Amino acid sequence: MSRLLWGTPETLRALLCELVSWESRTLTEGECMFPYKVQEKLSKLDYFKRNPEHLSLHEVDLGRNFVNAFYKHPEAKDTVVLISHFDTVQTEEYGDLETLAFQPEELTKKLHERKDNLPEEARIDLESGKYLFGRGTMDMKMGLALHMALIEKASIEQWSINLLLLTVPDEEVNSAGMRAAVKELVTLRDKYDLSYKMFFNSEPSFSQKPGDDRHYIYSGTLGKIMPAALFYGKETHVGEPLKGITANYIASFLTQLMEWSTLFQESDLGEDTPLPVSLQQKDLKLQYSTQTPYRAAALYNVFIMKRSAAEIMDIFEQVAQEAAIMCNESYKAVCRREQIEGIGEVKVLRYEKLLSYAVGKFGANFVEEIKSEVQGNMDWDEREKSLRIADKLMIQCQELAPAIVLLFAPPYYPAVNTSNDPFIIDSVQLIKETAARFNKEVSQIHYFNGLCDLSYVQYSDEADGWTAFEKNTPVWGDTYSIPFADMLQLQAPVLNVGPFGKDAHQRTERLHIDSAFVHTPAMIESLIKSMFKSLVESR
Repeated sequence: MSRLLWGTPETLRALLCELVSWESRTLTEGECMFPYKVQEKLSKLDYFKRNPEHLSLHEVDLGRNFVNAFYKHPEAKDTVVLISHFDTVQTEEYGDLETLAFQPEELTKKLHERKDNLPEEARIDLESGKYLFGRGTMDMKMGLALHMALIEKASIEQWSINLLLLTVPDEEVNSAGMRAAVKELVTLRDKYDLSYKMFFNSEPSFSQKPGDDRHYIYSGTLGKIMPAALFYGKETHVGEPLKGITANYIASFLTQLMEWSTLFQESDLGEDTPLPVSLQQKDLKLQYSTQTPYRAAALYNVFIMKRSAAEIMDIFEQVAQEAAIMCNESYKAVCRREQIEGIGEVKVLRYEKLLSYAVGKFGANFVEEIKSEVQGNMDWDEREKSLRIADKLMIQCQELAPAIVLLFAPPYYPAVNTSNDPFIIDSVQLIKETAARFNKEVSQIHYFNGLCDLSYVQYSDEADGWTAFEKNTPVWGDTYSIPFADMLQLQAPVLNVGPFGKDAHQRTERLHIDSAFVHTPAMIESLIKSMFKSLVESR
């Protein structure tokens, strides 16, 4: 009889359903409690009974923790870090079935009674019996289950390689968990004299288009950065509109140029970044009045492959200058038509310039008081706080208006790619060969398009391009930071091999059963075993 708790498809499926049932939506009590339950579950393994110091929780923020479970072979230095996240997005879209969102077996059965209400592709998958539905089944409790089963098997069979299971909160919002874990990875490396050989994630395989059933593995991940703008015009009464200029008017010119701009698109290894879009545009009035909206803000999503924060800010400023020219020309035409002088030209400045100006005008202490006041508002997240800090400073420096203030808002995910690493090339080939044993074809994608925590390892930026992010992110160092210096120390190739699923973040989120419980476990195990066999042979 097997000594493994999670060594069969059936027991692995039961583990997944248990993990999913511990609901852990981001910024809920469930997210705070989840790591304690994982720690308790792993503590039942014989290895951690003998080595309890290798199973630990580490504080992140807001009562949240990440889990480290470290299988240490007594003679090995070579280490694979198994990265996963345990938070999920919210579940309102399930409607009256929301109470079953975290009960995959029950939800899947219940959906058979509602199958005619499902999108056609989801209905076909449900009727096939090949999928398990539920929030977190695909993204990404299954990845954690795979890692837990792997570390159990390694500890029992005493694999001659170290495995460090790292599962973190908050990946779905700001990746606070992974950013906090980076320092601990450096600490563990130094404490045990480890050599990190691979950072391995098991985010799910995403379809590339509707109807796509191919299984993908990823040798890198797209980066994401969020240029933002504060638009500051001149207030007036709606009865005297020509005495002012609305922030909405100014904003419209920049948003037109930012949406789908090819200036930000990158290509690498035959793949392209998605085009930028606006994620939010709003005026900053807190209530209705007949005063015109003279302050507004916008957030823009930009994906990256090779570019640094400094390069993105340079392009953003170039686009903003063009938008300002268009705005000023349009506004001047109105002034000529209405035979008025106008209030002046819209200028463009970076947040770092605004901050420096405000410090020069009022002193550093006054500026810090403004920032502290905004930071103390618990109803605002890091994005809102970033915009509001710039807004408060501009209110005190209205002589700079009308203006477009450029800044960055969190989060920032640097891009990572190790497709050309010889070890990754061999690993991809091995995984394809393992999948072929099940008559399955696996395809490689160079940049994971779902964003993931691999962004915070294997970092390289020789030109210190991140400093543009630090200088132009208003909440930097207070409620948001990125451990760039520590990330530079975590140099090992990255790979993402996870189960196939569909519709992440949708009510039809589902996991392919054979992929999750048969194919992917075999692919991962064959990869890790090949690693320590080849490492032993090379010594």
